[in-house]
Amino acid sequence: MSVVSTSVAEATLEQAIEMGLRPEEFEMIKEIMGRTPNFTEMCIYSVMWSEHCSYKNSIKWLKTLPKKGPHMLVEAGEENAGVVDIGDGLGCAFKIESHNHPSAIEPYQGAATGVGGINRDIFTMGARPIAQLNSLRFGKLNNEKTKWLLEGVVKGIGDYGNAFGIPVVGGEVFFDESYQTNPLVNAMSAGILSTDKIISATAKGPGNSVYIVGSATGKDGIQGASFASKDITADSADDLPSVQVGDPFQEKLLLEASLELAETDAVVGMQDMGAAGITCSSTEMSAAGKVGMKIDLDKVPKRQEDMKPFEILLSESQERMLVVVHKGKEKIVEDIFEKWDLHAVEIGEVVEGDMVSFSMKGEVVAEVSAHSLVLGGGAPVYDRESKEPAYYAENLKFNLDDIEVPDMDRIKRIASALLGLPNIASKRWVWEQYDTMVGTANMCTNKPSDAGIVNIKGTNKAIALTVDCNARYVNNDPEIGTQIAVAEAARNISCTGAVPSAITNCLNFGNPYNPEVYWQFEGAIKGMSKACLAFGTPVTGGNVSFYNQTAKEDGSASPVFPTPTIGMLGVMKDKSLHTSLDFKYKGDLIFMLGDSQNCLGSSEYLSTLLEVKNSPAPYFNLEEEVKIQACVRGLIENNFINAAHDVSDGGLYTALVEMGMPSLLGFDIVSDSEIRMDAFLFGEAQGRILVSLVEEDEDNFLDYIGEQGISCTLLGHVTKGKIHVDGDHFGFINEAKHTFDTSLEKRMAAI
Repeated sequence: MSVVSTSVAEATLEQAIEMGLRPEEFEMIKEIMGRTPNFTEMCIYSVMWSEHCSYKNSIKWLKTLPKKGPHMLVEAGEENAGVVDIGDGLGCAFKIESHNHPSAIEPYQGAATGVGGINRDIFTMGARPIAQLNSLRFGKLNNEKTKWLLEGVVKGIGDYGNAFGIPVVGGEVFFDESYQTNPLVNAMSAGILSTDKIISATAKGPGNSVYIVGSATGKDGIQGASFASKDITADSADDLPSVQVGDPFQEKLLLEASLELAETDAVVGMQDMGAAGITCSSTEMSAAGKVGMKIDLDKVPKRQEDMKPFEILLSESQERMLVVVHKGKEKIVEDIFEKWDLHAVEIGEVVEGDMVSFSMKGEVVAEVSAHSLVLGGGAPVYDRESKEPAYYAENLKFNLDDIEVPDMDRIKRIASALLGLPNIASKRWVWEQYDTMVGTANMCTNKPSDAGIVNIKGTNKAIALTVDCNARYVNNDPEIGTQIAVAEAARNISCTGAVPSAITNCLNFGNPYNPEVYWQFEGAIKGMSKACLAFGTPVTGGNVSFYNQTAKEDGSASPVFPTPTIGMLGVMKDKSLHTSLDFKYKGDLIFMLGDSQNCLGSSEYLSTLLEVKNSPAPYFNLEEEVKIQACVRGLIENNFINAAHDVSDGGLYTALVEMGMPSLLGFDIVSDSEIRMDAFLFGEAQGRILVSLVEEDEDNFLDYIGEQGISCTLLGHVTKGKIHVDGDHFGFINEAKHTFDTSLEKRMAAI
């Protein structure tokens, strides 16, 4: 054990509380250390025991999620990202993470560095990123701050991702007043690696060298992990130094250098420097390998003079990695990074024991136990109080009969209005700012699909990727709503012809000390577990983002909608099976797999147009969902259908319009007399998939459906461009497309 310098003053309880620690945690730290920590050591504990790093308020429930699966190579919690075996000696590393709090304060850099961080998690493992997705949530679009946040976030994602050169293949944008001051920015990345070349984030071998590589360290992002573990308030703008600053061009260099390094035998372990910077990477790698480290902070390349020890340790400057190198192979590392014009500086070594010490100017300024700091080690674990909120009982009282059935003229107006709502309308204004076509991997450019399809070069395979979560469903019923989020992700994957394989999640909730928020969290985890087991899609990892609150004018705060975003990976064994969502030919038959329901619960129509906020989640049957999805995959494999599209937000009418727009083909359908017209067209009952097929395949189609025991309905047929329901003319598909395509950009342009 080193002698810690007395030049750094002892920390006080007041400082600990200011850093986000609780009084009892301060006492725990003193007991662990056998003394009072100094200020620098307290900074270390404050970031490592923050919710963002330790998951102290969530890990109890996260451990209940299913993590095992036949194709899992790296399970949740083992490395920077999960890895799934996709065959041919290849694995897919994928993960989703949040950058909510930084984006609320500085939307451009907050979103940009979120993209950079998630890609580093992927290539740190030796995987080359090939696809990006994002899930975004904002307040009402009639609010000028919402527009400012949306513009900044989208530009940040676009500028960073476009420069980095990885296509965006999918995503979602959702608007609700609960996100008014606290947007959600969830970024997902997927990469491909050789299964025999996975790089671990583990330090081993006392005497091995520890390198920092990439960019220099500055004062940006200090205390970022702690900042992400507290509520957003009116004063949060004062925390601007907690927002990182990204450089995509540096990241591109770092990517190439890291992948070149991965091909050598010099690397013991490597970890991205994200939350908590050097502190997190050094202690987590040490704890994983059951070793310690000695780090000389004077050797860390810096962008600013006179940086204090805690500033160096807590900086979240971007585009940096910590690499443990086999002794004697240092020159390999240095030569590679010199070639790419990046820093590669030896700052320490691996040592026996559990202690990580940091020195500066010849003195040890901090010494801590790695095990005591990390998730799964000595970090505290809590089980918070939960309480069912009063609104849940109100939701269950909803009576459909209290809603007047509109006449056909009003139905037509509703149909048009729905297509123009921000949550339904095209997000063209958003995705046109992203490079979706860089490279040759994106297979959806000319074949719009329910999920992004990415070509795996050198094989006959492709992967399918999607992000999904209807937060309104989750808010109205956390357990069922989260099951639906998993099921919809799987449904999107299945409609392309791919098989759902595994998920990553980004769990966005309010303050965990609020019992009603914690009740939502518990319910979401239970629902996710149940659905993932049913679909055989283990959880590979992700992140938890608590403290997402919208500040009110009176100084109070209300939680955002509980938003457990699901990122799902599917595997397409034969890319020739890739099925798009668009109608192909006039005269094709339109069938619906699954049944219509007299259900309006939590629909966009009910919640937004009728302003009925209290209703249950929509109809959902998990067992039926699994069977229908297996059936549609079989139909695709047998070439019985030429299009498949799930019925989700906006209901049946919206889904049909989405199928018609790519080729400007309309539809002529007949409603179900046993179902109310508004529920038939606009209800969001789950477990339904629309398919189209040529008339010659109808017999084969129906025979197969019958064998599978799936209910289906012939809705009608594809037209040249007219839209008819029960013989009533609803306009033309080109008119619907115009409304759908231009609504969001018109709202953004409105003053």
